[in-house]
Amino acid sequence: LNFSHIINQYSMKKCLVLCFVLMIANAGFSQSKEYARVAAAVEKLKLAMISGVREELESIVDDSLSYGHSGGAVEGKAEFVEKIASGKSDFITIYLTDQKISITGNVAVVRHQLFATNNDNGKPGEVKLKILLVFKKVGKDWKLLARQAVKLT
Repeated sequence: LNFSHIINQYSMKKCLVLCFVLMIANAGFSQSKEYARVAAAVEKLKLAMISGVREELESIVDDSLSYGHSGGAVEGKAEFVEKIASGKSDFITIYLTDQKISITGNVAVVRHQLFATNNDNGKPGEVKLKILLVFKKVGKDWKLLARQAVKLT
């Protein structure tokens, strides 16, 4: 019997199993980091919508943004940014609940419920919506590519 061959074969199998486990763990850790980055992008968008600071809004949305409102209106990046930065659409508070994130490649889909107080055109109001957000990864950043809202019933 050649014991050194058996030992080397056993060690090689252990090494391959260990490498496989480490690859899976690393992939899971990388995926967790991306979920955290998408959640941070959602938070950045929320804070930019409350602050109304033009530069903050422009930095989080993609140039080809399609922003759908619950009433059916659809805006591009320029209209979305201008409406909020000008105060025409003025969010006072925004609370998000039941958020779910899924990532496929460089695309992230986020669903949540949005509860907000606003002061649009000087008229106080409340908003209750179900939201679908689509982000795309640009470099290391996640940019809002599309948004659709429906009224929460």
